[in-house]
Amino acid sequence: MKLQIIPYNPKLKERARELRKNMTPGEQKLWHHLKGKQMLGYDFDRQRPIDQFIVDFYCKQLQLALEIDGASHNSEEAQQYDHERQLRLEGLGVHFLRFQESEVLKDTPQVLEAIALWISSHERT
Repeated sequence: MKLQIIPYNPKLKERARELRKNMTPGEQKLWHHLKGKQMLGYDFDRQRPIDQFIVDFYCKQLQLALEIDGASHNSEEAQQYDHERQLRLEGLGVHFLRFQESEVLKDTPQVLEAIALWISSHERT
């Protein structure tokens, strides 16, 4: 199956670089388990620009975005923005898995298992 390349706003590159330098503890912990194709051999990027947005982690081959929602996502405005952003990206073919920051920090094995289960049931041939 041919990979769909989703263009992004080049103005987001610098912001993505800043976000990579300032990852949350949950993002750091999850990245430790994703980098170097550790997740079932799939390559994930961190703080990846897609369209007009930046997602926490992204696997191009699976078109899978992983989002870690921390305290900054608790306001009604932030939740509305996240919802609209997710709908837009899903319209471009991106799949989402969302986890709470606290969930990643306290129950990493369960988060990794959820990601692995999703991948196993959605792998492209």
